[in-house]
Amino acid sequence: QVQLEEFGGGLVQAGGSLRLSCAASGSIEGINAMGWYRQAPGKERELVADVISVGSTNLADYADSVKGRFTISRDNDAKNTVYLQMNSLKPEDTAVYYCNAVRRVHGTGYDYWGQGTQVTVSS
Repeated sequence: QVQLEEFGGGLVQAGGSLRLSCAASGSIEGINAMGWYRQAPGKERELVADVISVGSTNLADYADSVKGRFTISRDNDAKNTVYLQMNSLKPEDTAVYYCNAVRRVHGTGYDYWGQGTQVTVSS
């Protein structure tokens, strides 16, 4: 099992910044992808950004709505921590943000989720 603990949500004014972090613990060997999803009231959960580790290379991907404003990074040493730097925040970024990790065991991927952290952007 993998446990994910998120930090860094809160209330910020439009144009401000927040940094989210997520630390994985437990059976972390085999985690090859970590990312952030979000879910706003009345909407489906959507991918914000993720980073996939291929060998020593981290490949990041972003939702179009956050490109140029958000940056995802993975701790190069611990490799069990992922960060999301969110700049130029907009009211439409308001949502519960969930950390996700994918652990591969014998070719099968298993998804793990954090409990979520609220991000509220006021106009």
